[in-house]
Amino acid sequence: MRALLSVYDKTGLEDLARGLVDLGWELVSSGGTSRALAEAGVDHLEVARVTGAPEMLGGRVKTLHPAIHGGILADRSKPEHLADLEAQGIGPIDLVVCNLYPFSSDPSVELIDVGGPTMVRAAAKNHAHVGVVVDPADYGPVLDELRTRGSLGDDTRRRLARAAFAHTAAYDAAIVAWFDQGGAGGAVVQAPPTLHLTLERAQELRYGENPHQQGARYRVPGAPTWWDGVVQHGGSALSYLNLFDTDAAWRLVAEMARGGEAAVAIIKHANPCGAALAGNLTDAYRAALACDPVSAFGGVVALNGRCTEAVAAAVAEGPQSDVVVASGWDAGAIDTLIARRKATRLLEAPPYTSSALEIRSLGGSVLVQEPDRVGAERAEWKVAGALAPTEAQWRDLELAWVLCARTSSNAIVVVHDGQAFGVGAGQQSRVEAAEIAVRKAAGRAAGGVAASDAFFPFRDGLDVLADAGITAVVQPGGSMRDAEVVAAADERGVAIVLTGERHFRH
Repeated sequence: MRALLSVYDKTGLEDLARGLVDLGWELVSSGGTSRALAEAGVDHLEVARVTGAPEMLGGRVKTLHPAIHGGILADRSKPEHLADLEAQGIGPIDLVVCNLYPFSSDPSVELIDVGGPTMVRAAAKNHAHVGVVVDPADYGPVLDELRTRGSLGDDTRRRLARAAFAHTAAYDAAIVAWFDQGGAGGAVVQAPPTLHLTLERAQELRYGENPHQQGARYRVPGAPTWWDGVVQHGGSALSYLNLFDTDAAWRLVAEMARGGEAAVAIIKHANPCGAALAGNLTDAYRAALACDPVSAFGGVVALNGRCTEAVAAAVAEGPQSDVVVASGWDAGAIDTLIARRKATRLLEAPPYTSSALEIRSLGGSVLVQEPDRVGAERAEWKVAGALAPTEAQWRDLELAWVLCARTSSNAIVVVHDGQAFGVGAGQQSRVEAAEIAVRKAAGRAAGGVAASDAFFPFRDGLDVLADAGITAVVQPGGSMRDAEVVAAADERGVAIVLTGERHFRH
């Protein structure tokens, strides 16, 4: 039996090679793999001795030879294939162990592997007769199976072949993405003609949106996300909606605190039902909860700092939370919440990072867009009416704008003194969103500010806010009736600011 070993990642190589030699296998290798085996004192043949041809072109050509690929691709069930091998003096290869250059870690033309993918695909195609291993994690199981039964079973060879094709598919996808991102000296391609997404399962979930649906989290191979740095300290296993809502909460709380304040966001069904800035996280949590404590039940609490025992005690006194996510946890804080809220998932998370593209399924196709970046750059905003906001109103307008951008459209958010008091989310009518926001504020909107994620098509929405005592409003503008709405703001004594940028969220 003969095995061809050609790997970039040398993890576990020596143990695998020694295990194969102990089983009586002959090893063939080249390049860095051959040098590693020689240094380890493992007997093997160099590829050049098998092919009769030296490595060429700085190593670009070494395994691309009939003596190698004939040995891999021969169908042992066909006499004519066996006759060809005998006529050409080619020995069959029964196992190919190969992983590819780490293109994603340092993309360049020189890291575009040619010989490796060719061997992997050849072995995977001929998996009825040849085993192929691309993941060092499979070395142990492969050796165990060879020791116990003498050969790899059909199911194992099929599983390994699937992994091999997935490996080369991910590799090619990374190269295509590199070209689209301006690789090889080209220009960045916006909305390229094709997208090549290869995703690996990173996390199995309890279920999908509902218990009868399966769910899992996937990621691009070699491109870990902030989720891959999350540590769970307690609580039940995570479900699909836990991840969905936690992502929304962690993103929002990262965007809220632009001046280094303590920030807390409470999310329910991907929408904020409470949010606040304060001098410390305990006060920020209590202020966020005050917005809508009824809706906060079963929600996600996000803290933009370390959860101390004091913060944990405040959260434990509040309604049941499905998830609490923070940048760090004191041991006493974990104990406090586990004692009071055993099912609550306690997550420690690294800083939030977003993907380069957002992808959403649409029947049998997908919608793709750049992520929405929320900019609270008030220097670019325009005071449209007769009144200019005070400094305190400006700070509240910036917070309200961020919260509104992360609320389902149509959206209206009411804020006062760094604290959300009313959120009107996901309404077909903007005036109804305003009515919901002020109703939830329950009189606390007086003297506060409001944000609208898109323009007011009529003055009625602004009138609802003014009737509740709102003193300043931020909105994108762009309506045919902007002048009417601005005139209404002047009439009602409301400062009105136009951003020139809307933030629909569906």
